[in-house]
Amino acid sequence: MASRERITDPERIRALAHPIRLELLDFLGGGREATATECAAHVGESVANCSFHLRTLEKYGYIERAERRGREKPWRAVVGEVDLRPDPELPGSFRAVQELAILNVDRESERLRSFYAHADLETDEWVQATTLTRAEFWATVDELAELSREIQSLAARFAGRAENPELRPPGARRAHLLGSVLPAELGSVPAEGERPVADDAPRS
Repeated sequence: MASRERITDPERIRALAHPIRLELLDFLGGGREATATECAAHVGESVANCSFHLRTLEKYGYIERAERRGREKPWRAVVGEVDLRPDPELPGSFRAVQELAILNVDRESERLRSFYAHADLETDEWVQATTLTRAEFWATVDELAELSREIQSLAARFAGRAENPELRPPGARRAHLLGSVLPAELGSVPAEGERPVADDAPRS
C-alpha cells in the first residue's frame, strides 16, 4: 500500500466529493481489481454511469488500469491512505475539504446506523469486540494535533493485510475505524481559571 499522501489541491479533493466515487474507491481498495461492469454491480449503477466516475477517479490520480484479463480491462486503486487538508494558499481548498468531510460523515454515520440496527444478527464475540467511544477533555492546539496524528496511525499495525491475504490471521474480517478530533465549540476560547469537564470514554 502506498504511504499516506497529503492532498491539498481543491480539484483533486472535490473529485472525491461524490458518494459513488467514494464507494468505488473503497471497493477498489486493498488490492482489489475490478472491471467497470463489476464496479457497476457493486454500487448498483449502470455501467455507463460507473465508467464516468471511474474515469474521473483516474483523471485525478486515484485509480489506474490494471493488467488486462483477456478482453477485460480492470481498474485498481493507486492511492492508499490520504490526508486531505485545506491549504490557505489555495483558493477553494477549504471549501473542498468541507464538502468532502461532510459527505464522509454522512456516509460513515449510515454505516454505523446499519451496524447497530442489525447488531443482533452478529455473534456476541464480535459485538463485544466493537466500540463506540467518545471523550471530552481539555487540550492545547499542539496536543490536539498530536492526538490526531496518533489516531491516524492506529491501524498501521494491520498494514499489508488488505493486499496480501496470507498476512491475515485465521478468522480475520474487514473492519472500519472512524476517528474525529475537534474542538468541542467552534472558535471557543476557555476563560482563565475555568474548570475542565470530567473526561471519560464510555463504551457501547
